[in-house]
Amino acid sequence: MRLLKGNKANKRLFFTILLLILSIVIAGCGKSANSLSEAGNTGQSAAGAAEGKAVKKLTLLYHFKSGSLDPHNDYIVLKAGVVETLVRMDDKLELQPWLASKWESVDASTWRFTIREGVTFHNGAMLDAAAVKASLERGIAVNKALDTTLKIASIKAEGQALTITTKEPLPAFPSELVNPYSGIIDVAAEKTRGTEAFNKAPIGTGPFQIKGFTPNMEINLARYDSYWDGAALLEEITFKFNEDGNVRALALQAKEADLAFQLPAEMVDVIKRDQNLKIASLAGLRAHFLLYNQQQPALKDVLVRQALDLLIDRESIAEDVMLGNASPANGPFNANLPFGSQEAVQPLNTEKAKLLLEQAGYAQGSSGKLEKDGKPLTLEVITYKGRPELPLIAQLLQSDAAKIGVSLTIKTVENVDTYLRENNDWDLATYSNLTAPRGDGGFFLNSAFMIGGSLNPANISNDELSTIIGQLNAAGDVAERAKLTRAAVQVIKAQALHSYAVYPNVIVGMNKRVTGWAPGPEEYYLVTNKMDVS
Repeated sequence: MRLLKGNKANKRLFFTILLLILSIVIAGCGKSANSLSEAGNTGQSAAGAAEGKAVKKLTLLYHFKSGSLDPHNDYIVLKAGVVETLVRMDDKLELQPWLASKWESVDASTWRFTIREGVTFHNGAMLDAAAVKASLERGIAVNKALDTTLKIASIKAEGQALTITTKEPLPAFPSELVNPYSGIIDVAAEKTRGTEAFNKAPIGTGPFQIKGFTPNMEINLARYDSYWDGAALLEEITFKFNEDGNVRALALQAKEADLAFQLPAEMVDVIKRDQNLKIASLAGLRAHFLLYNQQQPALKDVLVRQALDLLIDRESIAEDVMLGNASPANGPFNANLPFGSQEAVQPLNTEKAKLLLEQAGYAQGSSGKLEKDGKPLTLEVITYKGRPELPLIAQLLQSDAAKIGVSLTIKTVENVDTYLRENNDWDLATYSNLTAPRGDGGFFLNSAFMIGGSLNPANISNDELSTIIGQLNAAGDVAERAKLTRAAVQVIKAQALHSYAVYPNVIVGMNKRVTGWAPGPEEYYLVTNKMDVS
């Protein structure tokens, strides 16, 4: 689809009309929103209704679905308050003790953690160092990316004392244990029940336990009354999945969801007009960007990647697609972070993009398309609907690329991570990731640019960058880590390993009856024991 030419007002009108059309189509397809909850959101469970008493419950609508609840391969169980990590981030992005009450560095590669006393799993089993050891060992065995991140050489357990030795010095190791894939589970229960059954209802230590799971549809959560940090105020939570942003917005408006995540920007003002609803939109720690598959012949050439980078209209994405709920990006890390890029944002520059492609050997053919060796430059962009703005970003890029004779086709997939991991013939993808969820750049740099990283489906490998990341991993001084992070970003930008578009806000629609809850920039802790409904 070609976008409207002209000023920003026209572009804004285009995107608004497009989203409204999508909403009408979805609404006309039947009972999309209504089918999210047959009983509606009455605040009463069947048991509670039978006994004549109200049950405090809440319905949450999330933008990605999960087919398994394996805590070491799917982060949703941490977000749902079922499992917890040894360490977690607070709302100021500072490390806080959690299942570990304290820790200390014994030497450059050895850490001693004290496991919190009085914590029980949902089956009543006590949490001790041996249970944590078993869980971490399971995690690094079943998740290669977690193994690559944690770099654990050995673990020793004695009572509540856990000693971890890493394969190399990692001064920031405690922050790595914030990783949502490192949630602590009762491995003994898995051995008793079997892995298949366990991955439908894992046993953790969080404020809620799983009482039912329909893959790719919903998780039914019940309060765990013996939760170590105080029993939750809510008794039940229904954690639903729907990857269509318009359906999520409609469900919120129909009062079938109390919380709806990652709403389309075009629906923000509509929802604000409902006196029973409100919007929380806050600057986050995420970047939307283009991911390049350098295994593809055209994209091996840095000039081609640099040209595509120049075709990203960052200002238009922030203002016309995101309607001000984002800021233009100049690198992976928000400029507000101490290690964030401070350079000016790269503007759209089609003329320079075409010049770079000519330097790469492309010339205008008889059809008006750019060609090389008689073949037109045609690339496929992978996108997905879970974040409703990403397909629109792909369309905007497609339109600007066409102006200089580059053909982009757009393919929408259901699960982008699975698709990119299982296929190697894709060219580029609109992608989105938390880049500093722990207030530090090390996680993203290791995950996205080191072979085996969980965010590196393109198998990006750059010797200069790898050297800098290795130095970063060994650095403990905050100022030195910031310096090395900025140096890494310079390599990423110079080589156009990724192209960063915008830093999107976290946009959550809320029913005003929800109390004691606000979204966090880290996007990890969605279900808590403090949230309530009035």
